Amino acid sequence: MGDKDIKLFENKRIRTAWDEEKQEWYFSIVDICEVLAESINPRKYWQKLKERLNAEGNETATKCRQLKMSASDGKMRLTDVADTEQVLRLIQSIPSPNAEPFKLWLASVGKDRIDETIDPELTIDRALATYLRKGYTREWINQRLQSIQVRKDLTDEWADRGVKGGEYAILTDEITKAWAGFTTRQYKTIKGLKKENLRDNMSMLELTLNQLPK
Repeated sequence: MGDKDIKLFENKRIRTAWDEEKQEWYFSIVDICEVLAESINPRKYWQKLKERLNAEGNETATKCRQLKMSASDGKMRLTDVADTEQVLRLIQSIPSPNAEPFKLWLASVGKDRIDETIDPELTIDRALATYLRKGYTREWINQRLQSIQVRKDLTDEWADRGVKGGEYAILTDEITKAWAGFTTRQYKTIKGLKKENLRDNMSMLELTLNQLPK
């Protein structure tokens, strides 16, 4: 999976995850139930709704997948998620005045990613603004954005050569070991990182070295 994020709908958080390979957004169903049903116990609401949908043979419940997302306690826990098509089907099962605004919100979320696919500069602009808010220097940001482009070019080349799924992680580990002597996981442990992005915690020298083996 790619970017994990929290998006807001009328000041309520919706946990999301972007699947780079499938070019698809996934949304936390529990969060959607909270927004649409305005339930004080959205997890219980979803369990009851899932039982009903299963009994009816509704594929929204039977084919939804699970992804690890940040829970209220800060830990990463498996939660039921749905893609945009499944969410739209789910909306039909939850009577709510928020249904139509939520559909428009979904369309807006999808449009942002589509726009970035058509015009990659939008992705760069978004990343630049994010790093500036986090207090990174301009010099570091320029080096980081260059590393992102190098990484994208590399993964595109891998995809053209038939690389799939977990093979990306294996190849990335080989590159990391080539310049740092450690796997990606080992390097994150050395830096004391957990969920954080490794490259976002590299110095300019590390970012430069990370690009050389590519």
